[in-house]
Amino acid sequence: MRAGLLGIEHLERAEIEAILERAKAFQPAQNQPFVKLDTLRGRLIVNLFFEASTRTRTSFEIAAKRLGADAISITAAGSSLSKGESLVDTLNTLAAMRPDAIVMRHSASGAPHFLARHLPIPIINAGDGTHEHPTQALLDARTILDHRPTLEGLRVAIIGDIVHSRVARSNIFLLSKFGAEIVLCGPASLVPPELARIAPGVRITYDMREAIRGADVIMMLRVQLERQQEAAFPAGEYFQFYGLRLEHLELAKPDAIVMHPGPINRGREISSEVADSQRSVILNQVENGVAVRMAVLERILG
Repeated sequence: MRAGLLGIEHLERAEIEAILERAKAFQPAQNQPFVKLDTLRGRLIVNLFFEASTRTRTSFEIAAKRLGADAISITAAGSSLSKGESLVDTLNTLAAMRPDAIVMRHSASGAPHFLARHLPIPIINAGDGTHEHPTQALLDARTILDHRPTLEGLRVAIIGDIVHSRVARSNIFLLSKFGAEIVLCGPASLVPPELARIAPGVRITYDMREAIRGADVIMMLRVQLERQQEAAFPAGEYFQFYGLRLEHLELAKPDAIVMHPGPINRGREISSEVADSQRSVILNQVENGVAVRMAVLERILG
């Protein structure tokens, strides 16, 4: 991992466990503020975001600053790419400024890997196309462990637009390393059968009630209309068949938790009653984003 973090798929289980354990140490005590550290004092981290982001970009910035590093954020609209500069020239320009790490989000799958091949700087993948979003899966795992003693043997239902979801892929790769049972569910056009072969322990159903029955974790996903070429489901029709409502929670285990990487679309993939319920750990996920990204930055640069 010293070279960066491009995905979950090729990480060893021990590396994942080390990050999750270190992130626990970065979680603030109840009602206590974060303490600013000087672990990465003098280091420069560039957040290079070619897609819109609120949670990921902001939490990487906060994580870097809480470790004492300097952080700057660059968006595609605010960079010379908007003036016609090529990606390679933009990257070489950034490299000349000698950052210690680059955090990158891009709409093209494999973009951070391309960057890693061309620059001798650690690259952290903050989401590439429909490929992976490794730090989201890590913070999801940290959130699950805040409510469960282990990831081993959990039944996890991942519901929604699986085919376009980098979050789903990274979570599947991570959870399968711990022997979790993973059930993918959504409309047939958004959950193609070949996804069952992505990792051990994965199966597919198109019946939401079957997916949720006996689940320890219900992970809802946003319908990514911006990535879909086919006609979109009307919001009401989608919600009727694949929207999470209170009645569904009765099928899950009594202490099941509800997750969502955000942004959530109330009335499309989840009801307000569920999103705001005691079962929801959505805001816990946001909070854990900072702790996990601190652990990742420290591991790569510390």
